Amino acid sequence: MSVPALPPLLLASTSPRRRELLAQAGIAFALVPPGADGGVDETPLAGEDPAAYVARLACAKARAGVGEARRRGIAGPLLVLGADTTVAVDRELLGKPVDEADARRMLRLMSGRSHQVLTGLCLDDGSTPLDCVSISVVTFRSLTTQHIDDYLASREPFDKAGGYGIQGRAALLVKRIEGSYSGVMGLPLCELGELLERYQAPRGRP
Repeated sequence: MSVPALPPLLLASTSPRRRELLAQAGIAFALVPPGADGGVDETPLAGEDPAAYVARLACAKARAGVGEARRRGIAGPLLVLGADTTVAVDRELLGKPVDEADARRMLRLMSGRSHQVLTGLCLDDGSTPLDCVSISVVTFRSLTTQHIDDYLASREPFDKAGGYGIQGRAALLVKRIEGSYSGVMGLPLCELGELLERYQAPRGRP
């Protein structure tokens, strides 16, 4: 029995890092905004587990992307990829810092200790979505006030979950990674490959 070809992949994300990682992996894709308003409500639910949070948002973004693709007149089979990344320290979710003081607080909180970076992935064809969560553990060196001041001056922290980007100057702050480097960047490629294989395998789709 032949394995059906995948529909064209649409990325429901505005993240340049996710675009770069897909291109690096040789995965052809096009962009579709995750909804007409550019996104979904990212407010955590009361008591929500970090893994459940990123899975929920990834699926919401993928489903919003499906809707936007249809609104743009994209007909026929499609496959939308949604993703969401957050950082968790003792179950506190660290999203993108709202200002410099918030970024400084996050970096101090992670100094000299380990934290989790969680990325949820969801593939949605408009019918039954498939999702998974990648969890990596990142350990920071002990950060001095000067380390934090220098990093804040780079302006890197302000559009990234947890207030840092491991692919940039924050690499100087990271002592150890356990898990997926690309997942810490926002798109775990191994898990994405496995998710694409799960979608491609016969699953009783019409």
